[in-house]
Amino acid sequence: MNDIEPKHPFTAEATRPSSKPRERRGPPVLGPVARQVAQQYRRDTMSPVMVSGVMRLVEFAVLLVAGLAIYAVHVGVGTHLSWEYPLVIAGVSLLSVIMLEFSDSYQMPALRSPFSQMRPIMLVWSGTFALLTMMLFFLKISAEFSRLWLGAWYVSGLALMFVLRVTVAQAIRRWARNGRIERRAVIVGGGKRAETLIRSIEQQPYNDIRICGIFDDRDDTRSPPVVAGYPKLGNVDELIEFARIARIDMMIVSLPLTAEARVLAMLRKLWVLPIDIRLSAHSNHLRFRPRAYSYIGSVPMLDIFDRPINDWDLVAKRAFDIVFSLIGIVVFAPVMLATAIAIKLDSEGPIIFKQKRYGFNNEIIDVYKFRSMYADQSDPTARKAVRKNDPRVTRVGRFIRKTSIDELPQFFNALIGNLSLIGPRPHALAASAHNRLFDEVVDGYFARHRVKPGVTGWAQINGWRGEVDTDEKIRKRIEYDLYYIENWSLWFDLKILLLTPIRLLDTRNAY
Repeated sequence: MNDIEPKHPFTAEATRPSSKPRERRGPPVLGPVARQVAQQYRRDTMSPVMVSGVMRLVEFAVLLVAGLAIYAVHVGVGTHLSWEYPLVIAGVSLLSVIMLEFSDSYQMPALRSPFSQMRPIMLVWSGTFALLTMMLFFLKISAEFSRLWLGAWYVSGLALMFVLRVTVAQAIRRWARNGRIERRAVIVGGGKRAETLIRSIEQQPYNDIRICGIFDDRDDTRSPPVVAGYPKLGNVDELIEFARIARIDMMIVSLPLTAEARVLAMLRKLWVLPIDIRLSAHSNHLRFRPRAYSYIGSVPMLDIFDRPINDWDLVAKRAFDIVFSLIGIVVFAPVMLATAIAIKLDSEGPIIFKQKRYGFNNEIIDVYKFRSMYADQSDPTARKAVRKNDPRVTRVGRFIRKTSIDELPQFFNALIGNLSLIGPRPHALAASAHNRLFDEVVDGYFARHRVKPGVTGWAQINGWRGEVDTDEKIRKRIEYDLYYIENWSLWFDLKILLLTPIRLLDTRNAY
């Protein structure tokens, strides 16, 4: 279980400690135009994948409710074939949605053009009913089912699907106009190649890509300040800061494969961002198998990195957090109440201690803990790590730190949503090893912020918790964190959650 072989091509190098201290520099300063553009895109958008998925669920629910409602009114609930009718209704509704999926009726172009989908919808709905009629006939039970119910459901289901499709199409057009449903992209690399790429993307019908700007390390003599009407907003270092302000979905690298060294240098900087990274292949003469590409319309892209835990995975993880956070709050409520009373009786000061830590995409969040130190000696930035027999820690604080009871209020962080239950543990802003900040010790340190930080994580249950006083300890933590990100699944989260209480029994590194 402890053998970690990171799958990410830069992970091994990224988690290797730097051979010498790097000069500490602040984040690059964005120009006024870049900052203004970034501020315009601070709001989250709706993913087209999520819209399509919700449409499947809604259409299934509409057909199901229509069939059940007609059955309840005409036949009567519990009066005749009380379980056969609901089973048939659910089966026909599900089969119809599956067949519509095979006919690509849930893709964004189809949802934008409802009238073009009338024929396939009629064929699928009619075909499903024909299949149902044949099945009932061959089973010799067709006489048991109401023909009026069957005809009424067929007509109402068809009408409801058309009304739903028209309504959704209007909503999608409105969302597209106000920027609520789009994929935001930045282009890395300027010049003629970038112009050709942009023109190709803009020519795609039903295009949901919003190009926010261009970033290039080359100066204006080699890379024009405006390409195809889009401004050059800065260099690659400034792109990292830009992507931490704006909600960017995709980065498209418009560089030839022959510029291998330049592409790799860029990717080593940019893979720490929680976005999809694509290498434009529209003008490359080298061709790979079709499955190697993803497409924006008909424009081919080579997939370099995918955003971890995205779309429906994100929904599943959020549901996991809400359910188990509520369970944790209920189960540990007596412990939290007793701890709050003990802290209040032991020393003056607030019961809850809020500490600024790094969250998703390097954002600053407040993390809740039970106060374990004397109020006048608290260290909100964790500039000085807590050590064994630290005089700043109270009597109650020593016990709750050793047993990790001080972390229980983070169930509320996970319920609110700025933490996940499982993920890389959030580090304090000034956390350091040997007076060197963690990102100075480990190249690629901020790649752990591509997902929400967690109350517990893969590194912690493998023994890497407590004081971080050596370069090796922080390197190991990052190594396990990146392994978790690259191999995430709900089962992996559940495994970590179940193992956490067992591994907390080892308190050697908890002070």
